[in-house]
Amino acid sequence: MRYFIELSYNGTQYHGWQIQANAHTVQQEINNALAKLLRAPVSSTGSGRTDTGVHALQQYLMFDWEEEFDIPHLLFRLNNSLPKDIAIHRIIPVDDKAHVRFDATHRTYHYVIARKKMAHHEKLSTSFYHPLNVDLMPEACALLVANRDFQSFSLVNTAAKTFICDIEYAHWTQKHDWLIFEIKANRFLRGMVRAIVGTMLKIGRERMSLEQFQVVIDSKDRKQAAMAAPPDGLYLTHVDYPDTVIPPPTESPLHRLPILYS
Repeated sequence: MRYFIELSYNGTQYHGWQIQANAHTVQQEINNALAKLLRAPVSSTGSGRTDTGVHALQQYLMFDWEEEFDIPHLLFRLNNSLPKDIAIHRIIPVDDKAHVRFDATHRTYHYVIARKKMAHHEKLSTSFYHPLNVDLMPEACALLVANRDFQSFSLVNTAAKTFICDIEYAHWTQKHDWLIFEIKANRFLRGMVRAIVGTMLKIGRERMSLEQFQVVIDSKDRKQAAMAAPPDGLYLTHVDYPDTVIPPPTESPLHRLPILYS
């Protein structure tokens, strides 16, 4: 039997999602907890990976298990076994052919920027106090959506076979002292969102024109884009599947971070 698990996590203490040698990762914590509770080794696959320090309000993993178990009971025990910065929200039986990565249709990221000092959001947002022309940044979003090749915003040493991504939307929102970037696409390249945010902040500071931004995109050269924004403010917030794969959650994952939902 195959199961999907919906979870969220604060990535501050982890070297990203994916299991690595000699590194503390979210996936390893969950595999260890499942193995302890089910009393056998468990191998999981994630819907995607997040880098060191990046958070998730909605992430999915899948694992296979031959014997039946009490899902509510395992859900309760799993949450009690995991650290406080990892939360399990659902365990969902799925078709044996369902795939947590390949069946996902879209992913959405939010990037949270504090425009003044916030004592209670250390490592949960990025502080940026420089003056910004926020009227230019939405125009840069329009250029993003109009393009498809984002090699300029991808990590150089990557195994990606293509740099083509179809961005459904990208926009900036101001909420009191917060500036929030949201982007949804069918797929993302490694380091893509942080590189885009870093470059757009350069546009907001009027140190890069919209015409230069298009030149950066066309160059397909990561060196032409700006330095990546820090990981603290980045959240994977939605992973979308057809309803035939899993039922949708009963509430938006944004409820898990009041800054985004309010």
